[in-house]
Amino acid sequence: MNKINAKEILKDKFWIVESQGEKVGTISLNEDRQYMLSNTTGTRFFKNVKQLAKNLDAEITWTSTETPVHDVNLEVHGFPTSCTPYNPVFDVQKKLALFTKSAKSKSLYCAGYFIIRFDKGWVKSFCPKLITVERYETKGPFKTDLEMKQVLSSVPK
Repeated sequence: MNKINAKEILKDKFWIVESQGEKVGTISLNEDRQYMLSNTTGTRFFKNVKQLAKNLDAEITWTSTETPVHDVNLEVHGFPTSCTPYNPVFDVQKKLALFTKSAKSKSLYCAGYFIIRFDKGWVKSFCPKLITVERYETKGPFKTDLEMKQVLSSVPK
């Protein structure tokens, strides 16, 4: 029997179904209290979890969205982050503290406050994507909002 994980996205309403860490479908609970399974083979409805598991020929592990409350350190190499950082690294050449927003993510974000020059002018940014920092003229990272605002006020418009 296969083992799959139903990761809760909306409390008691919507789950992402994963098998060996890969997304294989979704489950939702409709107003009629029926489970709707959507995957590559189509969409099917089930009266209960037992029928759903039997159809999938799998043991379902239900993972809740509720996370344990604990003191989370929201910084990477001394720079603040917008969320819990995963895979923290420091790019020595660019002098940037980088992180991802989930353990499996490949999108890198820069910790700290920045100002970025777009076509319409300078814009404040907190934890921008690395690709944005590489594509546009930037100043930063700054450890505080106040430092960033001081530099923003002195840049030519």
